Amino acid sequence: MTKLEVKGDWNIVKGKLKQKWAKLTEDDLQYAEGKHEELFGRIQKRTGETREAVEKAVREVCSSCGCGCGCGCK
Repeated sequence: MTKLEVKGDWNIVKGKLKQKWAKLTEDDLQYAEGKHEELFGRIQKRTGETREAVEKAVREVCSSCGCGCGCGCK
């Protein structure tokens, strides 16, 4: 998978997460490879959800689009 494909897939994931939690901003959803712990923490802080709920939601979104985003959800 090319870097461009990963970026496109991550954009799909971001859109779906924003649909689930409208409070999320672009800054909340900035993702750098290997930084999934930080990403989950930002989402958790913004939404007030439990860590487990955030991880489950990200896994579900990533599995539904079949992305290879590398967010650590697989």
